[in-house]
Amino acid sequence: MTNDRITEILSRPLSQELLARDLCRLAYVAKDGTPRNIPIAFAWNGKEAVMCTSKNAPKLASLRHNPAVAITIDTEVHPPKILLVRGTVELDEVDGIPEEYLEMNGSYTMTAEQRIEWEAEVRSLYDGMVRIVMTPTWAKLIDFETTLPSAVEELIQQRAERQQHSGNNERSDESTPSKS
Repeated sequence: MTNDRITEILSRPLSQELLARDLCRLAYVAKDGTPRNIPIAFAWNGKEAVMCTSKNAPKLASLRHNPAVAITIDTEVHPPKILLVRGTVELDEVDGIPEEYLEMNGSYTMTAEQRIEWEAEVRSLYDGMVRIVMTPTWAKLIDFETTLPSAVEELIQQRAERQQHSGNNERSDESTPSKS
């Protein structure tokens, strides 16, 4: 998939709405070769998804070993709106708390006092964090109105072909003289 196509998909209004959410599901391959899929807070900076984690998180060894990942961002209503993004990650260890971490947790409902307490707790817990920076290499937006999962698109095409074929058979049956 070209960078222009990825940019076009991620620039759509619905994609932008989904990229403004706080939570995605990060899929990666663990060092033992088995899949993992975890919920994680993220922030979209206009070209990359940034997730943050503690410096001792087990997923870091896996991501260093295999930086290929996928994220899913979706809604909880019917029909669901789904943004699927694949890419590679770079790990950036930082001192203190990355601004993205504070931003990505900004939409949770907290009073001003709760926010101050939460941030003080975060700053006392972490002396540093690791930024997991994902650069997209593929993207697909599914809204079940203008875009569908590829398997559903294939089934719709197959149904249309069957209907066209059965319509042709009915017409050919009507034009064939019967042998009575």
